[in-house]
This record gives sequence, C-alpha cells and structure tokens, in this order.
Amino acid sequence: MNKKSRLSNKQLLFALGFVLAFLALTLFLFTYKRDEKRFTSLTTRLFTQEMAANTLNLHYTLANPGDFGIHDYTPVLSGYAPESAVGGRAATENMLAALKALRGEKLSESDAWLQKLLTRSLDNSLALSRFPYYDDPLSPSSGAQTQLPILLAEYAFRGRRDVEDYLALLDQVDEYFASLLVYEQEKAAAGLPLPTAFLQAVREQCDTVVTKEALEAGVHFLQTTFQERLEDLVRSGLLSAQEAGHYTAQNERLLKTVVLPAYGALGDGLLLLENRDALPAGLAALPDGKAYYEQLVISQTGSYRSMEEIRELLAQRFSAEYEAVKKLAAQHPEIARYYAGQDSPAFPYREASQMLLDLKTRMAADFPPVPEGAVDIHVKAVSDSLADYCAPAFYLTAPLDDTDSNTIYINRKKTPDGLELYTTLAHEGYPGHLYQTVYHNRTLLSRGENPARELLWYGGYQEGWALYVEFLSYRYAADLLREHGQETAALAAGLESHNRSLQLCLYSVLDVLIHYENASYSQVAKVLSGFGITDSSSVKAIYNYIIQSPCNYLKYYLGYLEILSLQERAKSLWGEEYTDYRFHAFCLDWGPADFLSLTEKLEETGRP
Repeated sequence: MNKKSRLSNKQLLFALGFVLAFLALTLFLFTYKRDEKRFTSLTTRLFTQEMAANTLNLHYTLANPGDFGIHDYTPVLSGYAPESAVGGRAATENMLAALKALRGEKLSESDAWLQKLLTRSLDNSLALSRFPYYDDPLSPSSGAQTQLPILLAEYAFRGRRDVEDYLALLDQVDEYFASLLVYEQEKAAAGLPLPTAFLQAVREQCDTVVTKEALEAGVHFLQTTFQERLEDLVRSGLLSAQEAGHYTAQNERLLKTVVLPAYGALGDGLLLLENRDALPAGLAALPDGKAYYEQLVISQTGSYRSMEEIRELLAQRFSAEYEAVKKLAAQHPEIARYYAGQDSPAFPYREASQMLLDLKTRMAADFPPVPEGAVDIHVKAVSDSLADYCAPAFYLTAPLDDTDSNTIYINRKKTPDGLELYTTLAHEGYPGHLYQTVYHNRTLLSRGENPARELLWYGGYQEGWALYVEFLSYRYAADLLREHGQETAALAAGLESHNRSLQLCLYSVLDVLIHYENASYSQVAKVLSGFGITDSSSVKAIYNYIIQSPCNYLKYYLGYLEILSLQERAKSLWGEEYTDYRFHAFCLDWGPADFLSLTEKLEETGRP
C-alpha cells in the first residue's frame, strides 16, 4: 500500500514562502540585468558608431579595433556638414533620454559611474549646440590646418590596413578643408566672422605648412615620416619592398595633387572672407557670448563653479603666489645674484632620457605604479616647418590597447634645456600625461571596464593633473640640485615655480576679463603694464592668443586649482589616513572625469 505524504500547514507555508522568495529574487535579477543589458547595449552602440564615424579618432583610440567589435568601417576624415549638426542634436537628446531612464542603483559601480559621466557630458554637449557658430576650428593658435599634419605624421602603421586607411584619409583632405571653409562662410553670414588679422594668420600657415618646394625636394615631414613608417613594416616582413614602393608613389601623388591644392584652396577661400570691420574681441562682445563662455568653461575645465566663484578663486591664488614670490626674494637675495651671474652651474642632466628616469624614480613613493610592465618612451623634436605653430611640448596619447610605446614631442624653438625641459618632461611624461594615460588605459583593460569611457574628454582634469605634477617637479628639481651642491639654484627653482603659477593665474584672470567681462585691448594692456609687460608686441601676442583660445589657460590653471581643492577635501575627510599616495590613486582610479563628479565620488568614498 502506497502512502502519500502530506504537508503540514507549517511546511506548506514554508514551501510557499520559498517559492515567493525565489520569484522575488528572479524578478529582482531580471530587472537588475535588464538595466545592465540596456546600458551595455546603449554604450556599445554609441562607442562603435562614434569610432566608425571618425577614423583618426578610431586609430588614436584603438590599435586593434576588431578586438572591440569594430571589424568593418570606411576610412573617413570627419568634417563639417550642416545637416549632421541637426542630426547630432537629435541623437544626443535620444541618448540622454535612454541613459536617464536607467536606474543607477541597478548598475554595477563602474557602469553607474560611466552613466553619470556620460549624462553630464551629453548634457553639456547639448547646451553647447545652442551656439552653432561660436567655435573656431581654424584658429591660428591650434586649428586644423596645423593639427591635422601632426596627426597624419604620427599615424602609426601597424599593418597594411593602416597604410591604406592613411592614404584614404589623405585623399579626403581637400573635402575636409572645404567643409571647414563652408563652416567659416556660414559663421561669417551669421554675423560671427573670424577677425581679419586671424584669417591672415591662418592663410600664412596654409602657405607654409605644406609647400611645393619641400614636396619637390622630397624633404617635407609628411614624406619622410611616411617613408620611415613603411621601412619599419618592410623590416618586420609585413610589406615587401615592391609594395612599399607602390604606397610611396601613392603618397607622393596625393600630397602633390590633393593636399597641397587643398591648403591653397583653403587660403584662397579665407581671403574672400576678410572683413576690415571684424576686429579681435572676446566672446563677451558677441551676442550670447557670455552665456556661451559659461558653458564653454564647464566643457573645457570640468568645473561647475559659477563665474563669481572662479574669479574669487583666481584672485585668492594670485594674492598667495604674489606674496610667496616677494617673501622668497626678500629672504634670499642671493637668488637675484644667481640670475645676474654669468657662470651659473649647469643643470645636472642634459638628456631627456636622464630627466625622465630621475622623475620616475622620485615620484615612486607617492604615486601608484603603472600596471603590467615596462613603458617605452620616444622623445622627438617638432618639425621645423611646424615649430612656429606648435605648443612647447606635447604627449601623443597612446591607444587604449597599446601603451607599450609612447611619444613626447619637444618644440626646441620654444623649450630651452635645463630646469624648463625637466619640468616640461614632468608635465608630458612622468608623472604627467604619459603616466596618467598609461595607468588609466591599462587599469581600464585589466578590470574589463566599458571602453565607452574613451569617448569622454576632460581637458581640465588632463591638463590640471599635468600642471599639478609639473609644480611637484619643481620640488623634485630642487632636491636634485641640492644633491649636486647647487643650493642657490634649488632656491631659484622654487621661485620659478611661484613665478610660473603667478603667470598662468594672471593669464587665466585675463581670460575671464576678456571673454566674460568684455575687457578691451587697452584695458588688458593696462593690467599687463602693472606687471612690467609693456612691450606692445608682447601685449598684442598675449591678447590675441587669449582671444583665439578661450578657456585654454583656465583649462590648465582652473583644472589645477580644482585638484588642489579636491586634495584639501580629501585631507579633511580622511584625516590621519590621508596620504599623497592614496589621493593620487583616487584621482587616477576615478578619472578622467569632471570635478563635480569627482567631488561627489570623494564624498561617497570618504564616509566612515
């Protein structure tokens, strides 16, 4: 006789409770995974679309696109198109709506962080899109006419596909410049023309960056660097000598029949836009210029402070640095005699490699090590044909998945040897841009984090970090000089640090005065004269550069001050547990990011 077991009421309730708990857990996991899956789908689509739409960005972001699901793309040099601007705003609005519909608490910590950063970044992009003709892609200080050749000259050839992509981009330079000319024409028609003096400067650059004489002689850097990159592929067996010769012939043809005429056509087109009534002036002189500048400050610096707060912060720092200079000079009159002397001892190191090694050694105690192995660094000189138009130095950002080899460019025309080269290498190398980039890229890959982080750019964080460690390097330099018995030179290095901070702070104040308060040339000249800058050519150069590059000095100096503010908050929150190492690790692990988000993250992680 079979007996059927019976469940007691208690057992039945227990079983029912188990089922309900299981269903609740299943529902929770389903909704949790739903948000995770949607976020992954959104960001994957965004990342692949953005990468495929701009081959230069793709190449400089990823060494192996296929590893990130990007297998089929058409080489494109992304320029300006009126219809794409409208479509871009609509796409941004749609992406924002989709991101904001997701619940951050249902995402992993890293994805919730990316959601916050993406949302704020896209919000800012949408706000900037309300000012369609306030940008200057052909600025004399850092426009496409000088930046594009550098990017092409450093376009890495890792295989045959890279060579063919490069040549395809070269073949589009004429269309690219033509699209930028259309933008300048529309900009002028909208009542926002580029000042005539700036148009003339750009035309002069068009006449000198690529010349018929250099191409005919075979000495232009776009010829010589192309040949060097091909030779590397031949040596590695990835190309035959015959194939290399075929590609060289294509490069020669495109440079002479596409690139050179493209520069000529751009210059001619800009000549027709010259308007003697268009004089240099700050953004505040333009309709809605102040509103645009406020939004641009957020975009360029990552600081969400009000303009009043920014002015006060700059004023306080200026006063502090000015007093530090006066105090140091008064306490150590030997510094003045040091500068006046003709036989000052040489800086202990002359070679860039020696300086970088010294910096890397001195930073070790206060910065986390770079993950996963060695880093090769190549220090190169900027081509003579670009020296007048390039920054004193720059680090060419390594791709996310290839940080073994890195390049720093030094503009010898603008960067002396000695202390200045040492601190410049700190800014660009260790513990600056190169170190921060390699640390970030390798950490992101090792943790398997979302590569869509690479779509976000934070100039204030990047340059603020580099300036922060540059000022640390003055202390490193002082220690090095003392180790070599150069006590007065060490004191002078401290004075140089304060002087540089004072100068950058002054230029940042002028940026606000010109672009937010509509200060005139004569008003700027009066301010500069109070600091001994009275030469008219110097005053004009400073004034014009700040007009051409709104927020550029703020990007560096306000970014630096924001990092100092973050550091003070960390000291307050962490108390005796604060160390520079821990603070630097926090900045590196959660950056790059805007400073509002970093402050929120610090408050969150700093709670007991």
